[in-house]
Amino acid sequence: MRQSLPAPLHSLLFQLDEIGLLIQAPDSSAVPQTVQQHTLLVITSGCGQLNINGESVPLSSDKCWLLAPGASYCLENPEMPLYYYLISFSAIRTGESPEFYRQDLLSGRCELIVHPFSRVVRLAEDLLSARDSQGDDVQHFRQQLRFQELLLLLFEHNYSSRQSPSPAQSVESTVQYLQEHYRESITVKQLAELANVSLWQYTPIFQKLTGKRPLEYLTELRISHSKIYLLESAEPLREIARLVGFADEYYFSRRFRQTTGVTPGQFAGAQRPKLTVTDWTGHLVDIPERPRRIVYHGETLGDLLALGVKPVGGDESFSQNSVYKHRIKKLANVGFPLDPKLAHSLNPDLIIVANPDEKLYKRISGVAPTLTFDSFAPLERRMRILGSWLGKQHEAEAWLQSYNAKNAAMWQRLYSGILQPGETASALFYDHGNHLFAMGMSGLSSALYAPGGLQPTAEIQAILDQELGFAEVDPAKLHTYAGDRIFMLIPQREDSRAAMELLLASPLWSSLPAVRKGHVYLLDGGRWNYGDAMTRERLLTLLPRLLGGQQGSA
Repeated sequence: MRQSLPAPLHSLLFQLDEIGLLIQAPDSSAVPQTVQQHTLLVITSGCGQLNINGESVPLSSDKCWLLAPGASYCLENPEMPLYYYLISFSAIRTGESPEFYRQDLLSGRCELIVHPFSRVVRLAEDLLSARDSQGDDVQHFRQQLRFQELLLLLFEHNYSSRQSPSPAQSVESTVQYLQEHYRESITVKQLAELANVSLWQYTPIFQKLTGKRPLEYLTELRISHSKIYLLESAEPLREIARLVGFADEYYFSRRFRQTTGVTPGQFAGAQRPKLTVTDWTGHLVDIPERPRRIVYHGETLGDLLALGVKPVGGDESFSQNSVYKHRIKKLANVGFPLDPKLAHSLNPDLIIVANPDEKLYKRISGVAPTLTFDSFAPLERRMRILGSWLGKQHEAEAWLQSYNAKNAAMWQRLYSGILQPGETASALFYDHGNHLFAMGMSGLSSALYAPGGLQPTAEIQAILDQELGFAEVDPAKLHTYAGDRIFMLIPQREDSRAAMELLLASPLWSSLPAVRKGHVYLLDGGRWNYGDAMTRERLLTLLPRLLGGQQGSA
């Protein structure tokens, strides 16, 4: 049966019904959904597969899909959290008897193409902000106008007129062909044949229409599209060259400079919108408004992953045994301490380093805009700072809201049947041989002392008051550091592990109340002694399992 053509846009009115920013955790059970209204899926972070009416397509950030009422979809994201706006709206067909229009708005098309995609994201953010504010009718009307602006942007890039060109417009039709097939290898002879015009006539007609010769027009078209990729994507130069139809990045760079007067990198640096921020140690830095190629050097890389941001480079020593190591298989190692040459080879547009060393900062900041970051800061503060730097404010708030609700529910369940009010805890580990440390503001203890959780001992509270990530413990004073629950983190160094085993076999250890009650938990320090968002989320599952039994390990 032949599918009917969509109704003309001039016969339709559109009404925004609902908008929300949703988070889908990685590896979560994907449940098919059936939409009851026209629906936009605007993906801002993450990757995976999207199944629409049984057909699977690749899913990635900065993509948008339009679904008609009755369509079913399912999102699968095994590697990273998925953030997306879900926008539902009604279409009303006007006429003598107005009615809801439930057919496709674009014939045979679900995925929408639009450049720059950042405009779509900004409009969606504005719509969400307006929804969250309690406004009057005028504000509601303003929100509807902003929604019409979003639809106009999408339709301008994706709606095709059904009028057929006249014979006199045959050469002009090849201009449209060039705009749609600029990635392909195209010759003037091919264009003349498409227009059914002789080769000697084609170029003068084309030049009269556009002011340029055909291949000159094609080159500038490719350069124009490359500018969008340079500003909006994290792709390396060689991939951008391929995406716009150039044989290699060197030829692309040469033609780009001939056309614009600057290199692709200079263009991206000068044209990309800037945001001026102050970092941890007081530097005032101009950074890209939405950085795409980020090098992150610190132990809380999981914070970025929780926001749906995958850095291009980092320090593998912080992540090689982490709970999220399978999600960063392509992360380039930039060494420890950070090697400026390795960082430069990744062509980053932003470097974030969890180190206040000013000498290191001066070496790195010449590579790309660089920000120092306090990885010992509380989780909420870190997520909001990163959200403001990376253009992920809404994602940060959505993640925190979800996490805080799950964290509160976990501790409530534990205190209702397992823990007693006021119970204390301590996280201990050996490092640098036989040196014993208690965790303070960083690592596992940040999860243990979260709101509603366990309490620090008085000695550990003193460490927290000094805003220290950890502090060395005199074994002779271990009783004052040891809480009602002890989490001993197994070190990776052999000498430190030997020192730990010596302590566990000692009378001092056996005398601790937590040991006598079996309230000791051994955990892999390389996996669990982190306070990043991804590890904190996984601990919501691990802690009830450990605390629900007697002596345990993980």
